[in-house]
Formats: sequence, structure tokens, C-alpha cells
Amino acid sequence: MGKTPPAAGSQPFDRDLLRRLSDPRVPFELFDHLPGVYLFIKDREHRFVKVNRGTLQLHACQREDEMLGRTDFDFHPPAFASQYTEEDRRVMDSRRTLSDQVWLVTGADGMPHWYLSTKIPLIGIDGEVIGIAGAMRPFNHTGEAPGEYRRLTPALEFVLERFGDRITVADIAKKAHLSVSHLQREFQRIFGMTPSDYLLRVRLLMARRRLEQTNEPIGKLALDCGFYDQSHFTRAFRRAMGLSPLDYRRRFSPKPRGSEA
Repeated sequence: MGKTPPAAGSQPFDRDLLRRLSDPRVPFELFDHLPGVYLFIKDREHRFVKVNRGTLQLHACQREDEMLGRTDFDFHPPAFASQYTEEDRRVMDSRRTLSDQVWLVTGADGMPHWYLSTKIPLIGIDGEVIGIAGAMRPFNHTGEAPGEYRRLTPALEFVLERFGDRITVADIAKKAHLSVSHLQREFQRIFGMTPSDYLLRVRLLMARRRLEQTNEPIGKLALDCGFYDQSHFTRAFRRAMGLSPLDYRRRFSPKPRGSEA
């Protein structure tokens, strides 16, 4: 006969089990087998010290050492990277968990998707904050969020499909079968931004992708991404990214470029 397992609480458990691990990173390997979960750990200088397979794929990396020691500024435009690191700093300074923050993040394919991010401060043995740990998951894979998310899915998908056209907030609301005021309220409540903000973000993300991957003239790119003209695009891009479209192309394009309009 097999042994009867001890009754719960009949023996003290090993409180030091995790401290006695030969490699404290081993438990994190479990995150490589959880689809749709993106794990990352950063030090106080916002440098990645641990990421799971999903996070590697999200950043178009093959090996973990391609991310370790680097920061969000190595993978994202300055305007977006600064928002991510500012949030990291807020978590470390407050020493409190920040749960379910909504972020629009581009994947390896360059397409923007919504994620929910939770970050916790990491406290060292001396009681000081030594970094943060975070996890993201697609917004439409969450607990209570899918119902709210699904209500706005037609609007989100419409923007992704038609961002290059002269669409209006009224067009977006109609696609979601909502009034403009209702759409405005729902976007603000769920995403913390207006439908116009979302449309602009998508247009800028798509423009950024084309600046990185093509040599097409700036003016044509601006029109194709839904901006009125090159001047309108340049102003919006500089305000969001901190540099002009041409400077961005020179800095982030992996290939040499010829003359741009």
C-alpha cells in the first residue's frame, strides 16, 4: 500500500526552498510555456535582465541575449519608450504594484495590438528596490475585459483597416453601432484615450513601420497613412516621437537610404 500523505499543516514546510535553488531563474522557465503571456524583469536602470519566449517574439528576437542589458529605447520609438520607463519608475518609487494598465504595442509584424500590463517592484535583501517584474497579456484574453473589448472591437478593427482613409469619429462610432458621445465615453473609460487619439496612434505606428522598412517619399507615406499632407504628418510625428520623420528614418532604418522628399 502507498504511503498516506501527511495531513495539511502536520509538518513545517520549507520556507527557504526558493532561496536554496541553484539557479533562481528556473521557475521563470514556466512562462515560456504559457501562450499569450509576456514576462520581463528589469533592473533599476530599466535594462532587461530576464524575458520569456513570448517577449522575445514580440520584440522580433530569437535569443534572450539579444534583449538582455538593453532597454525599451532599443526596441521602441523614443516617445513610447519614455512612457514605458516612466511607468517603471513610478512602480519603483511607489514600491507598489501597478495592475492592468492598457498599452498599445506593436508586435514583430509591426501591427499595433492592445495589451494589459501589470508591474511589481522587486525588493532586495537589504530592503531596497532593485528593479521591476512585469507581465503583459493581450487585452482580448483577459478576465472581465473581453465583454467590454468586444463591444469596441468593430471600431478598433475598422481603424486598423481604414486608417489610411479620411475617416472621422462619426464613421468609427457608426461601425461600432454607437453614438459619437457613447463611443467617446467608452474609449475614455476603457482605454484612457479618445477615438481620435487612437486613430492618430495607429496612423503614427503604421507610418513609423514604413519609415523603417521602405524608402518611399515622406509626402506619399504621409498621405497613405491618413494625414492631410506632409506638414501635418511632420508636426504630429515630431510631437509624438521627439524627432522628425526624416531623422527617425536615418536613425532607425536598418538599411542605407538615398535621398528622401
